[in-house]
Amino acid sequence: MIECAAGRGIRGDRYLDFKDDYKGQITFFSLEVFDELCRALQIQDCSPALARRNVMTRDVDLNEFIGQEFEVQNVRFFGIEECRPCHWMDRAIAPGAHEFLKGRGGLRAKILCDGELRSTARLTRVIDEHAAVASPFARERVG
Repeated sequence: MIECAAGRGIRGDRYLDFKDDYKGQITFFSLEVFDELCRALQIQDCSPALARRNVMTRDVDLNEFIGQEFEVQNVRFFGIEECRPCHWMDRAIAPGAHEFLKGRGGLRAKILCDGELRSTARLTRVIDEHAAVASPFARERVG
C-alpha cells in the first residue's frame, strides 16, 4: 500500500516534505517500457523497482498525463513532467539503460488529495476517462 499525502508526498518515502511544491511527490513508470528495456539490453531477472519509481503502470502512455489531472483509486494527481532517467540507471539496471529511457523514464506528479493506493487499480484521466492498470508495488524509491 502507498499512503499519499496531498502536497507532501508518500508517507515513509525519503522525499516526503522534501521541499515546498516538489514536482516529484510521486512517480509512475510503465512496465511495457521496462519490458522493452530488458529485451533491448538483453537482461533477465531484473526488477522494475530498480527504476526507482513509486507506481508501476500498464496500458498507458505516461507522457500523455503531463499537464493533466488524473486519478487512481480516488486519489487525484497532476502530471508535472517526465521523470528523466539518470546515469545511475546504467549501474543499477545495465549499461545503456540511461540512454534507452530518455523520453520514457516515467512521470513525476503532484498529489492533490490524501488517499491510499493498493495493488492493482485503474489510472483514469479526469477529463476523458482514459484508463490503464496501475500497480503500486514499488513502494518507495531505492537509494
